[in-house]
Amino acid sequence: MKEKHLFTRFMGFAIPSVISMWVFSLYSMVDGIFVSKGEGELALAAVNLSIPYVMAIFAVGLLLAIGTSTVVAIFLGQGEEKKARETFTQNIIVVAVLGVIISVFTALNLDSIAVFLGATEETMRYVKEYVGVIAPFAVFFVVSYNLEVLVKTAGAPVVSTVGVASCALTNVVLDYIFVLEFGWGVAGAALATGISQVISTIIFILYFFIKKGKLRFTPFKINLDIYKRILPIGMADGITELSSGIVIFLFNRTILKYIGTQGIVSYTVISYVNNMVLMTMIGVAQGLQPLSSFYHGKKQGEISRKLFRYALATIGFLSVCFLLMGQFLSPSLVSLFIEHNSPLFDYSVWSLSLFSISFGIVGFNVITSGYFASIEETKISMFLSTCRGLVFIIITITIMPMIWDETGVWLASTASETMALFFSIFFLLLYVKKIRTQER
Repeated sequence: MKEKHLFTRFMGFAIPSVISMWVFSLYSMVDGIFVSKGEGELALAAVNLSIPYVMAIFAVGLLLAIGTSTVVAIFLGQGEEKKARETFTQNIIVVAVLGVIISVFTALNLDSIAVFLGATEETMRYVKEYVGVIAPFAVFFVVSYNLEVLVKTAGAPVVSTVGVASCALTNVVLDYIFVLEFGWGVAGAALATGISQVISTIIFILYFFIKKGKLRFTPFKINLDIYKRILPIGMADGITELSSGIVIFLFNRTILKYIGTQGIVSYTVISYVNNMVLMTMIGVAQGLQPLSSFYHGKKQGEISRKLFRYALATIGFLSVCFLLMGQFLSPSLVSLFIEHNSPLFDYSVWSLSLFSISFGIVGFNVITSGYFASIEETKISMFLSTCRGLVFIIITITIMPMIWDETGVWLASTASETMALFFSIFFLLLYVKKIRTQER
């Protein structure tokens, strides 16, 4: 395959994926901006306390979306179109059922969930409002997320962009109406986010019903054994997404201990920016995965590796851009949420500058894990994702504040990503050695 054509095809998948992930990360960010303007800093902190719940829903959707997308892409590459359609249809039914279960569980345990998320006496009402309104829309979150990923596997990345763009526009407009015009506060922001997910779900479902392509809804026989293959593949990206929520949860707990409730406001701004960076990196990985899996299924490993090199180059450029942004544009980013005359403004700028050092490393770890998942090296992918997104951050966020107090809090993510970087490089070197041995 010609180099230029392959690179163009990669970018044709990567760019819509990145835009889609930006939109997903913008949901909470837009909520935060409007809530901070309409309700104040305390309500903004409450939204941040609720983010791990929203990310847990997305993680469920992403876990099954990436695994199914990879398996479906491999089936298509092998010419097994019937298996691809049956797997696609069954998966949408499964995630819809999971969404309903999440909604019911949340409704029955709302107080306990709010306390678990770290709600204090000051923020309890806001957290319960946000989570309580979001919960009934869980089915739309997970179904929309799955369809957004699978519509790209079906060869229509532009439809993905249209769906998530419509969703984003709906969220912004309704946020303005519900929060600023109607004065519904945190509950209004959550309602706007939920309705926006309904819109994107409708768009994607209509596409698969109207467009009679290789991938479409079809009658199927239940085959739960396929999840023995789907779940390990999707586990890496699912953990990556879930880890974002876990990291926010751990940081919230640590900040309450070492800094206090007001520190949550500063971290809210940081978590929004960090989530945007992480979602960008995941977007590039999602753009890589269906193409890499397709050529892996066709036994054309050289093309898969070439796509990985394109992804690495893209990630390298983005990492530099985000690092510079965090170092030099922190005041502008913070001002989106906190007024310049607020006593928290300068502190938030300082803490964001420290935290953003990790932006230069995180992308390499995410894309490496994503590539191994795309070629069904699931053990390596899962190990990297689990260590990077869970094990290492637990270690650093626990130890570093004990040594450097609040400075250690803001540098914990950089330390965690650095530890993960060594393992990413180690497994890549082993992989390169394996390929060279096979080619001899």
